[in-house]
Amino acid sequence: MNDADIHALLDVILRLAVELRIHVLIGVLKRTEDDMLKCVKETLEWLVERVGAATADEALDRTSVVGFTVCPPTGVGLSQSEILAALCHVLDRDVPVALYQLPQVTQNEMSAETVLELAKRYPNFILFKDTSGADRVARTRMELGGVFLVRGAEGEYARWTDPETGVYAGLLLSTANVFAAQLDAVLRLVQDGQTAAAASIAERIETVVRHMFSLVDGVAVRNPFTNANKILDHVMAFGSDAENHDPPLLYSGHRLPARLVAAAVELLDASDLLPSSGYYN
Repeated sequence: MNDADIHALLDVILRLAVELRIHVLIGVLKRTEDDMLKCVKETLEWLVERVGAATADEALDRTSVVGFTVCPPTGVGLSQSEILAALCHVLDRDVPVALYQLPQVTQNEMSAETVLELAKRYPNFILFKDTSGADRVARTRMELGGVFLVRGAEGEYARWTDPETGVYAGLLLSTANVFAAQLDAVLRLVQDGQTAAAASIAERIETVVRHMFSLVDGVAVRNPFTNANKILDHVMAFGSDAENHDPPLLYSGHRLPARLVAAAVELLDASDLLPSSGYYN
């Protein structure tokens, strides 16, 4: 989406956020430091104008926006000092910031030392999400001064959130749009000490997700996370009748292949996760 599209989407979301009393984290997932800073500045100005606020803080409060999400700048050769400097410039804006470890996109990672330095310097650094699957930052178990740690990598949902052995306070997953109820059950069971029951649900979800991500890998219109979740959500919406509805329409104007819907129905059914009617009905 371009910035105008994002503002149009945010306009809808922010009206609902105030009505439903939910919090909004605005993604500023730009590839360069300059583009990040420009996007944060322009978005703040847009929010101020949208509600007629006197200050950016007032605009955030009145729109239920709790912060901005950024990644390190893109670049396989970036040093930790370069990554640190770029993120410092964003955090210097003095708005709440969530940092995403997303090496699949940025081609680099924030080291544990870099994350710790940012946590020490900036009280407005509020959340750290790691999608790498390596969990290098969390594994150090460093004290990050109240920064909320969440895991974005798929799989082992019960293990990583276990109060005794886990290192994350929660999960931040694209598949939570599909398996919200099941992942909620996993977290509740883990908290209650019912680790075997939690692991059983988690393994069923992981089996579906792993196979679905593999199936969409060859789709020409590519964002595998989006494609997999749109297919799975389509089946959750229509249940066992999903194949009788047009496959999901992507932002590009293309529809995903109908064969993927059939595969998702089969996967969900085999894992006892297929709804009979679906939420749309």
